[in-house]
Amino acid sequence: MIMQQFLEPPESARISIAVDEREDRFFDDTFRALGASVERRVLPVGDFLCSARLAVERKTRSDFEQSVIDGRLFSQLPNLVANYGRVVVVVEGLSDDERLSRDSLLGAYSSIIADFGASVIFTRDKSATAELVFHLAKHEQIAKRQPMRIYAKKRTFTPSQTARSIVESLPMVGPKCAKALLSHFGSIESIAHASERDLSSVPGVGKKRAQIIKAILTYSYAEGEDRSMY
Repeated sequence: MIMQQFLEPPESARISIAVDEREDRFFDDTFRALGASVERRVLPVGDFLCSARLAVERKTRSDFEQSVIDGRLFSQLPNLVANYGRVVVVVEGLSDDERLSRDSLLGAYSSIIADFGASVIFTRDKSATAELVFHLAKHEQIAKRQPMRIYAKKRTFTPSQTARSIVESLPMVGPKCAKALLSHFGSIESIAHASERDLSSVPGVGKKRAQIIKAILTYSYAEGEDRSMY
C-alpha cells in the first residue's frame, strides 16, 4: 500500500520544485510536463531545491572539471552541506575535452562523498537530469512528506569556522584537511605564504595536493575566466 502510494501519488498531491533563475528554461517545461509546479528565482545555494532538506547542484561534465580546477566546486559545497541535510551533485553528460586525469576525477568524487557527505550521480543529458530531480522531489514531498523551503538557513559562524570555510574553498581541501592546515600554520595568511614543501609536510596533504593548493593561491586573477559564474 505504501509502495503504491509512492509510485502513484493521489491527484491532490502537488510536487513543487524550485529552479535557480540561471538554469535552462528546458527544466521548467519538463518538470511541468511531469506534473510538478515550478518556482523560478535566484537561489542562494544549489540549482534545484526538492524539499526543505534536499538541494541539487547540477554541473555539465565540462563545467564539473573546470570547477574542480579553479576550486569553485569546493567553495560551493560547504555552503550546500551547511544549509541542507541532503546534497546531490549531478554530473551531466560526457566531456569532449577532458582536462583532468582519471585519478583527479576520482579524487574529486571521493572528496565530495567522503569530505562533504554529498552524493554524486551521473546523468546522460538534461532530460535524464530533469527526471532524476523530479523523482527526488517526489520522494521527498510524497514519500517522506518533507516541506519545501526556498531560502537556505542562515548560519552564524565563529571566526575559526569562517577561516576553515575559506580554506575549504581551496581545490581538493575538505573539512579535515582544512583543519589540519589551520592547526599547523595557525592562520589563512600563514597558509598563503607557506611554500609548497611546507604545505606538503602537513599530514594528509601530500605533494600533489600541495602543488594544487599553491598553484591556486598564487594564480593571477583573470576576469574573463570568471564571467561564467555570474
